[in-house]
Amino acid sequence: MQGLKRRVVYITLYEGIAIVAASLGLALMSGQGVGHSGVLAVMASVVAVLWNLVFNTLFERWEARQAVRGRSVWRRIAHAIGFEVGLLCFLVPIFAWWMDVTLLQALLMDLGLAMFFLGYTFVFNWAFDAIFGLPASAAGAAQPA
Repeated sequence: MQGLKRRVVYITLYEGIAIVAASLGLALMSGQGVGHSGVLAVMASVVAVLWNLVFNTLFERWEARQAVRGRSVWRRIAHAIGFEVGLLCFLVPIFAWWMDVTLLQALLMDLGLAMFFLGYTFVFNWAFDAIFGLPASAAGAAQPA
């Protein structure tokens, strides 16, 4: 499976599983019901997808102006940190408002979810590629990072 179909299946599965897991995690961390937490998980998912679109557009514009081409480990680290810090700035106030907690409590909940998502994303991508095969961009000969 390649192209747009692959992306749609990927996003649908990734976000669907993420919403269920985040709903349960937020319910456990906050002591509130899964339904209440589930609405927040959906809101967070929408924010994450929209931020991903905006951030990647901005990052790629910046990247296109750099003298050094390619994606080194440091550039990938900068990308990941930039995305997560931006997402944190959007989600912490939403978490605090929706869960009626302090900004510090919301930050701790968001950091807990971020730790989960590090492992989840790694495992999900590995499993997705094992089930659906590698994308065309990765199926050829290995290229330096």
